[in-house]
Amino acid sequence: MPVSRLLPTEEAADLLALTREIAERHLAPRAAEHEAAERFPREAFRTLGRSGLLALPYPVEYGGGGQPYEVYLQVIEEIAARWASVAVGMSVHALSCFPLATHGTDVQRERMLPQLLAGDLLGAYCLSEAHAGSDPAAMTSRARRDGDAYVLRGAKAWTTHGGHADFYTVMARTSDDRARGVSCFLVPADTPGLEADPPERKMGLTGSATATMRLDGVRVPDDRLIGQEGQGLAIALEGLDAGRLGIAAVAVGLAQGALDDALTYAQQRETFGRKIIDHQAIAFLLADMEAAVTSARATVLAAARRKDAGLPYSRQASIAKLVATDAAMRITTEAVQIFGGAGYTRDFPVERYMREAKVMQIFEGTNQIQRMVISRDLARGKPGPATHVLPVAPTKVHP
Repeated sequence: MPVSRLLPTEEAADLLALTREIAERHLAPRAAEHEAAERFPREAFRTLGRSGLLALPYPVEYGGGGQPYEVYLQVIEEIAARWASVAVGMSVHALSCFPLATHGTDVQRERMLPQLLAGDLLGAYCLSEAHAGSDPAAMTSRARRDGDAYVLRGAKAWTTHGGHADFYTVMARTSDDRARGVSCFLVPADTPGLEADPPERKMGLTGSATATMRLDGVRVPDDRLIGQEGQGLAIALEGLDAGRLGIAAVAVGLAQGALDDALTYAQQRETFGRKIIDHQAIAFLLADMEAAVTSARATVLAAARRKDAGLPYSRQASIAKLVATDAAMRITTEAVQIFGGAGYTRDFPVERYMREAKVMQIFEGTNQIQRMVISRDLARGKPGPATHVLPVAPTKVHP
């Protein structure tokens, strides 16, 4: 069911209404079929692109939507409540555009960013490697300078949209310096030597293709280097802060979808002559699920507002990702429990929600990594967010 929200502008309210209409009309009816068939929903991304939803957090002058992250994340949540694979894809596309938008030169942004944001192209992000998932500084993929180009060799694992994307943001090593030896490149999908392995056979998000990308002598002009040589790891980690907020919003949307389905079922299903929502055990379970979704949403939006205000938000992004994805795992599990035996079958979508929730505790940095980020930040003695209270502008409640 629609969630009442505090939105900063009427434009944001209209945008969210458009998102709901697209999600209900174009996404929700196709989700189960595509997930069951493990079919990549390329047309869904074209629909979102034509509507401008893929480019929301980027500047208007380059073809973006110019929306604050607070609004962008609520759009992702609305999509995720109907189809998590597509919402994850939205977040990954935004992440793949991040290095160019934030660290590209003016010439690079003017030349390349508009086409990335126009809605026709879909991006992918190549950071992880099979032996260097949570430790990206251990990557071994290399980029060797050769005249006015770089030649890339290696393999990048767990690439969302692998084999389907139109461009790939690739991190590769340009020197042996662990922390400052990684550089960032923007690689078109049709570049010779860039190939995708067969997609991974996954537990959930089966409509989202995930594949290892092979770099076999991929030659990239030096004007496709984003930022300076050796700056790639810093760019990647900065991008992951924003990406973690995207995944946190996906988790909130998935949890909301599971709660909505569980509530509808509890209002209809009868046992012992009463609707099961009238049994206290089920009613309290639903109350706890609602409290968890609401708390996770508030945590995500609080981090987004810090980002929009230009305040440091790395710790808050990790907290949001940790809280929201753990909540999604718990809520989807409880939704299956409320459905009982029916929830364990594929006749209802809650079993799919539960499978989809698990990976959200893993990608964009496992939740163990998030705890490490948070604890290290605390160990530095930095003050908590309570000392950085943000001014809140008057808002209106919109359905």
